[in-house]
Amino acid sequence: MKKILVILFIVNGFWANAYVKMPLVFSDGMVLQRNKPIPVWGWADANEKVQVQFNKQTKSIIADKSGKWMVKLDTEKAGGPFELTISGNNKIVIKNVLVGEVWICSGQSNMEFQMYKLPDFEVQKEQSNEPMIRQFGVAQDLSSTPKEDLKAGKWTVSNKQNIKDFTAVGYFFAKKLYAELKIPIGIINTSWGGTCVETWTSREAFEKSDEFKDMIAGVPSVNMDAIFETYKKSLLDNIQKIQSFQVTEVNQDQFKNPDFNDTKWPEIKVPSLWENQQIGNIDGVVWMRKTITLTADQAKKEAVLYLSKVDDEDETYVNGILVGTNNIWDRERMYKIPVNVLKEGTNVIAVKITDYTGGGGIYGDPADLRIDFNGSAVTLDGLWKFNVVQVKVSVSPNSYPSLLYNAMVNPLVPYAIQGVLWYQGEANVWRASQYKKAFPLMINDWRTKWNQGNFPFYFVQLSTFDEFKGNSKVGSRWAELREAQSETLKLPNTGMAVTTDIGNAKDIHPTNKKDVGLRLSAIALNNVYGKKQVYSGPIFKSQEIKANQIVLSFNDIGSGLSTSDNSENVKGFEIAGTDKVFHSAKAIIKDNKVIVSSGSVPNPVAVHYGWADDDTEINLFNKEKFPASPFRTDNWETITTNEKYKINP
Repeated sequence: MKKILVILFIVNGFWANAYVKMPLVFSDGMVLQRNKPIPVWGWADANEKVQVQFNKQTKSIIADKSGKWMVKLDTEKAGGPFELTISGNNKIVIKNVLVGEVWICSGQSNMEFQMYKLPDFEVQKEQSNEPMIRQFGVAQDLSSTPKEDLKAGKWTVSNKQNIKDFTAVGYFFAKKLYAELKIPIGIINTSWGGTCVETWTSREAFEKSDEFKDMIAGVPSVNMDAIFETYKKSLLDNIQKIQSFQVTEVNQDQFKNPDFNDTKWPEIKVPSLWENQQIGNIDGVVWMRKTITLTADQAKKEAVLYLSKVDDEDETYVNGILVGTNNIWDRERMYKIPVNVLKEGTNVIAVKITDYTGGGGIYGDPADLRIDFNGSAVTLDGLWKFNVVQVKVSVSPNSYPSLLYNAMVNPLVPYAIQGVLWYQGEANVWRASQYKKAFPLMINDWRTKWNQGNFPFYFVQLSTFDEFKGNSKVGSRWAELREAQSETLKLPNTGMAVTTDIGNAKDIHPTNKKDVGLRLSAIALNNVYGKKQVYSGPIFKSQEIKANQIVLSFNDIGSGLSTSDNSENVKGFEIAGTDKVFHSAKAIIKDNKVIVSSGSVPNPVAVHYGWADDDTEINLFNKEKFPASPFRTDNWETITTNEKYKINP
């Protein structure tokens, strides 16, 4: 009897190991790409025969000695729903499969930006019942080596229940495509906020790059556990050096009390994310305190505390009394202070901040950081005391190159796609000049890996954000990054959506994602789907110096150059002579060219347009209402010219 049980155990174990297994992206509700060969792959036992059936097709393959297998289904027309059946020693039936258009949506937080964060989300939710639009959400994950499958992920149909988690840019893009094409649209959302382009690029690409091969040669094929321990130690050492005392959660309840002595705590600028200051890139718990002095009259009045935004969660105390809490990282805090809590003399605001991932701290507009006293206010921006009491140790996606490519892109290869939508760059502004090489490297890398030709790769140019108050006089990292994005258009089959007019100088996450999606869809509809239309704003072409004027020519002018307010004056132009000092310039449109001049520059040689972190005022458009991309006509050295990518574990 024991022998029979052993034999049964061995047989059952054999069959369990031999089961055909599919990547997570092959699952119920999926969308397959039309009009292209469709790779279908998975795992089985070595030399196991696998049969794939779809619509009227049947393909067979023998798994290799490692158990891997792949077939390519013939091209299919748009339609469905169908079933995809994979048979080996077991059978997998994937149901409700559509055939249509598949686009990958990737990048950092502005692509990750979910629908529920939109100001008009409730309106959009009511209009989201679109069963032919589907999203595959890739779970965030990282790996030091290329993974064969994703950590998690599933296909969801656009409806009132699911729409909240869709990428907003991707959804509006898909919705416009569906309205025009009337065929299924699938978007694969693989994005992670705050990430640099280098983490989305494969190691092999770096090894073949003259710009990066020396860098990658010094990066070992690291073990994630080893990275974890090294990262943990470096974080704690850095924080303890800054604070001059250990990171500990002991006795932190006393920090909310007004009589607690915080004189030994270091100070940090508020509002501003920790990542931009001495705390650095940590997740965890930080207490922040601000002491203010009030008059007797102020203490008696009704008061409201405005705390701008807190990433991610806050517990806010005034003189030891809890006045409010919120766990939505981009929601403005507004807390009513109960009567008799404030007092004449010193008062203490204490905020316990928990940061789970990405940026952390109090951030936003300084004007939104105050206590209002029914007509008067006390400002709260400036230096606050802080104490890091807990560090959540997790390796940042930016700690090493390729971590996100390995975990969140490689498992998708070679899924048949039409193209890629990309919204990223904010995390690369510190080395914007090198982005001119890093970004095209990533695009070519993905195209090489997919082996589906130079598929469309459309990206969003960074909108306005006054991060460093950069401009032509002091230099602008954001302008340099926008320039790097513009230069990437030299790659074949690329397109760029300019967003200078729909940003928010005070918010790195502008909420108008609908127009971003529509501008990307205009590129795709024109270039891919044969629906000819103007899809771009003016792009600088050339300059001609005529005495004390510079005459600028543009591509993509549509039916003619214009301004957003239909005025004669074009704003945002600057002009310089050989001294390289830029002056605000007069600019007029004539014969679909822009003539730029300034009385301060009698012999001009160069022009800047929108060369600033905050380029809100610029107003050059074409008559189809697409904005012109910011640009410069000189090639003078910029402030990020010598900034290079370095490993920062």
